[in-house]
Amino acid sequence: MDIEIWSDIACPWCYIGKRRFEAALAEFEHRDDVRVTWRSFELDPAAPPEREGERAARLAEKYGMSVEQARQMERQMTETAAGEGLDFRFDIARSGTTFDGHRVIHLAGEHGLQDAMKERLLRAYFTEGSLMSDHDTLVRLAVEVGLDEDEVREMLAGERFAAEVRSDEQLAHAFGISAVPTFVVDRKLGASGAHPPEALLSLLHQGWERREPAPAIVAGGETCDVDGNC
Repeated sequence: MDIEIWSDIACPWCYIGKRRFEAALAEFEHRDDVRVTWRSFELDPAAPPEREGERAARLAEKYGMSVEQARQMERQMTETAAGEGLDFRFDIARSGTTFDGHRVIHLAGEHGLQDAMKERLLRAYFTEGSLMSDHDTLVRLAVEVGLDEDEVREMLAGERFAAEVRSDEQLAHAFGISAVPTFVVDRKLGASGAHPPEALLSLLHQGWERREPAPAIVAGGETCDVDGNC
């Protein structure tokens, strides 16, 4: 059974959703027959290499709230993440384009290291304050999970996997995916949002049993959308 997961590196619910999906998969009796593929999705395709200023201040300006209200939202998200064993550090997070990070994930996929690369980039972004547009940072993180340094540098210096990232995003649009994370089973059944493990386990069971002709995206879980709402 094929599971495709559309998500962004800079999406907090995507990291939380990854943990919840892993918990669900661990309980799934057919887990050894599941193939997971991470698909690219940029919440802000027009993002600059790095945004200036405090993240909470940008959120406050965007949504017409006070900076303290924005900080409270970050604290609540941090508490939710902690419940999944994740350490979110919004105080040091550096926001910017994630396009090259997605290209590195595609490269890792060619070497059977896609999940490890996805995990490392998420941790670097949310816990370590790493900038996903910085090529030296991406090279270092890729080497940590087992990729060849020269290959990663050569890839980042060119356009390799750029088409694959855009193809993932075009496919998301074709499926009607506008918020992430979104989990799609055999391109027949799907769920949008960081649902609890029991709900994702139910999705796996349904996917194993159902044979329907078209994707059906179940909304309602927590997501980050293309307008920056998290």
